[in-house]
Amino acid sequence: MNDPTLPPPPFQPFLPDRSGYDTDVVVVGLGPAGATAALALATYGVRVHAVSMFPWVANSPRAHITNQRAVEVLRDLGVDDEVRKYATPWEKMGDTLFTTSLAGEEIVRLQAWGTGDRRHGDYVQGSPCTMLDVPQPLMEPVLIKNAAERGAIVSFHTEYVSHEQDADGVCVRFRDTRTGALFCQRARYLLGFDGARSRIAEDIRLPFEGELARAGTVYVRFRADLSRYVAHRPSILHWIFNSTAGFGEIGMGLLRAVRPWDQWIAGWGFDMSSREPDLDHDTLVRQIRALVGDPELQPEITATSLWYVNQQYATRYQAGRVLCGGDAVHRHPPSSGLGSNTSIQDAFNLAWKVAFVVQGHAGAQLLDSYTQERVPVGKQVVARANQSRKDYAGLREWLVAGSDDPVRDGLAKLSEPTPEGVALREQLHAALELKNTEFNAHGVELNQRYTSCAVLPEPGAAPERWERDRELYLQPTTRPGAKLPHAWLVDETGHRVSTLDVVGKGRMTLLTGLGGAAWKDAAAALDLPFLRTVVVGEPGAVDRYGYWRAVREIHEAGALLVRPDGYVAWRHSGAVWDTAEARHELATALSTLLSRPVATADPVPTTPPAGDTVGATPGGNR
Repeated sequence: MNDPTLPPPPFQPFLPDRSGYDTDVVVVGLGPAGATAALALATYGVRVHAVSMFPWVANSPRAHITNQRAVEVLRDLGVDDEVRKYATPWEKMGDTLFTTSLAGEEIVRLQAWGTGDRRHGDYVQGSPCTMLDVPQPLMEPVLIKNAAERGAIVSFHTEYVSHEQDADGVCVRFRDTRTGALFCQRARYLLGFDGARSRIAEDIRLPFEGELARAGTVYVRFRADLSRYVAHRPSILHWIFNSTAGFGEIGMGLLRAVRPWDQWIAGWGFDMSSREPDLDHDTLVRQIRALVGDPELQPEITATSLWYVNQQYATRYQAGRVLCGGDAVHRHPPSSGLGSNTSIQDAFNLAWKVAFVVQGHAGAQLLDSYTQERVPVGKQVVARANQSRKDYAGLREWLVAGSDDPVRDGLAKLSEPTPEGVALREQLHAALELKNTEFNAHGVELNQRYTSCAVLPEPGAAPERWERDRELYLQPTTRPGAKLPHAWLVDETGHRVSTLDVVGKGRMTLLTGLGGAAWKDAAAALDLPFLRTVVVGEPGAVDRYGYWRAVREIHEAGALLVRPDGYVAWRHSGAVWDTAEARHELATALSTLLSRPVATADPVPTTPPAGDTVGATPGGNR
């Protein structure tokens, strides 16, 4: 069996004539989305040229929360262990604190990111991967380096200028930012991951809903050893109630640990209707000291920036051979930690589809599913991130409005042994409970359901019923359009291997059980280079725990067709014992999903060919 920790081998299928193209795909932007797209495409054997107008990667920590689904993408691409070296580990992401200052009185705490007693089991059961905290300047080099090592051409100082597309390709015009020289490349497809000010999204006139810059925030990066305030209660986010940080929608200041516990960001809102905020060095030092609660602190300020709260999403992601993703199509604040995670998933959703079309496995209509699947996710993420900001309001209601010292007087009321004090404390904890929709929103992160031309609904299936809150709790299912559930299997060596490890790697997977011999024979007869068969129960993928049996929702002799991105494309819940029937069902499903005929091969073998195990060979084997 393949080692799932190693990079998957590149495709070696029949490739259509590439004459007249400088590359198959141009990727503009090397943030989390663009870098993931370049890495995935290179891994799948597609010629890709990825460019950035900047001299190197992100110059500030920016995105950092990396949720389980994003880590699953990194795992499939074989870079998760390398990324983990640069991450604050899951257990240190810890509590989210609400205090009067880092050194001052605590108000409440919330166990966050699935680390708490109530939610830890949900997260462990839901994925083979933990959450991580990886600042963007540390994530991007890993993605870019591995993309280049796998064959991607990477160019910095290269600015996108314009493009022209026709029925067969796209001519992309660039400027070398060092010399001013202009040059063109012709590609089959252009992918625009060029950020919230995307010129490509503008050029293809993507329609947007929402608003930009509805609030403003100051971010100050600084160095200071604050371990004495944090090491005993690990937390990467600290929300501060005090008079210097009370402006804006959130109404609190922020201290974010970039690296435990000596690199930090201090943040607070500012009034956009007045002049720009005071960024004088002495003013910034005073503000940091107030947030930390140490009047003698000597912070080393390393950078200062302003950013604005956006609430905008595109209602279409593509126009012909040009497709956009990441911040170019969903623009929102960092609340809920969904930005880079959603961007990475945009790229992963798109990359296999582009690869299949370029390599001749699918018709171009497959790309229509990108907008169909990812627009609802982008809309949801923008709404959730902005609502998370608004949900802080309840945590401020204990403050005494109009007082000379709202925090001091509010704390006094919170401590009163009176009916009013009891009511105020109950109100505060109800507001804290609501913040689970930001800090323990397992369902927001993993419950996506796709409806598109790349998903075949199961005939006669009843609508899905949600047993628990859809935003808070993961509900795993093998329904078409859902991500394949994680369940631990056991390989030939006795080691655990996830169901997510035996699918993906740029190929479609037919997943069945020992009773599904007809499906295995059918896949072997089709002999498709992009299709593997995994038989749960054969060496390499044995259900020793019975975990897969508990979540598969189909007969052991039924079958699932899992896409390269780990989502279920089609399922046949009932048992099939006849190879001809299985071959017909599978060929029909593949032909529909891939927008091109999948021819069957005769005669149909009645026994597996020699060596037909769970190994990585063409003809229906992993």
